[in-house]
Amino acid sequence: MSSSNRVLFVDDEPNLLEGIQRALHKQVDMETATSGAGGLLKLRDASQFALVISDMRMPNMNGVQFLARVRTHAPDVVRMMLTGQADLEATIAAVNEGHIFRFLSKPIAPEQLLIAINDGLRQHHLQTAEKVLLEQTLSGSVKMLIEMLGLVNPAASSKAARLQRYVLELAAALSLPSSWAYGLAAFVSQIGCVALPKEILVKAEAAQALSDEESKLYLGHPEIGGKLLAPIPRLEDVAAIVAAQLQPVNFADKPPELRKWTLRDQGHLLLHSVLLFDRAMSRGLNREAAVESVVVALPGLPKTVSQALINLHVAAQVSAVRQVTLKELVPGMVLDEDLVSPKGIRLVPQGQEVTRTLIIRLSSIANGVGVSEPFRVRLAGSSARAPAAV
Repeated sequence: MSSSNRVLFVDDEPNLLEGIQRALHKQVDMETATSGAGGLLKLRDASQFALVISDMRMPNMNGVQFLARVRTHAPDVVRMMLTGQADLEATIAAVNEGHIFRFLSKPIAPEQLLIAINDGLRQHHLQTAEKVLLEQTLSGSVKMLIEMLGLVNPAASSKAARLQRYVLELAAALSLPSSWAYGLAAFVSQIGCVALPKEILVKAEAAQALSDEESKLYLGHPEIGGKLLAPIPRLEDVAAIVAAQLQPVNFADKPPELRKWTLRDQGHLLLHSVLLFDRAMSRGLNREAAVESVVVALPGLPKTVSQALINLHVAAQVSAVRQVTLKELVPGMVLDEDLVSPKGIRLVPQGQEVTRTLIIRLSSIANGVGVSEPFRVRLAGSSARAPAAV
């Protein structure tokens, strides 16, 4: 039986677990645990389980507390509560904190339990299919749009790629779920820049003073991006995060624990923080100074976030420069000089990150006016880590 159909039963009554195993072991691929802590240990590899069924009353960690932690650490696992008590407050807490798929009452006949298990497994399969749609199909389509933005505005495209790497690593360091939404929001965050004159973007990225009119245009690009994304089904949260990216973060009305924030608020904090961080790094600050500038700009920023920024691997990779030909280009390289035609016409500016779309574009140009080869590129070191400057 596939591991995607595995069920975890958690109950402090060994006799009950043994009875369930005897009755259903031929129909259900199951494991058991006699405590919430034991259940969390088994869920270290959450991909091994599709469904968790927990008792309500257990010592040390009750069912509500256990399933709430399951939701945080394994959000794709479907959660059910098995309880013999008619406790309204506990039921409400379970719904609010653990997002329970179904409640089952003790005692329960094996055939009824089997029906509930099959319903839970079907729910897991539906969630998994939806996740594949969102993370692969939809994200792939959006990626193509962003790469098209790279053809129009290479600087905005490169910035979006950097922001996505920062956000994804930050979300992982903070153990936040739904990272696909954060990463996608960062990746499409600059899509509104397609409506901006190139001169404004160059001045903004170089921290040069903008006129009132230029500033108004630049500060309006998140709203444009949000409006472009809002009509796309399932991207409502992503659109809201993009639209809010330059707005200040209000910590006063938020829970102390970041994981209890709404997805939109979490995404806003992540994207806004890395925007400030990236801007500081682009001005030549070292990582510690860049993080300090973020802390100053965001009073109330949780220490966990500033520490995660300090430890960003993507910001600390050592770059090596080498000469390559067009055939040796791979996505992720960064041009260390202008790419020109044999007659000296600039084709792509220095600093442009190489994408799949850019390679296709250059192959087409090579068949026409030609590309002067070899040329210099920067490669991010995969293992070398630069020490933080003091």
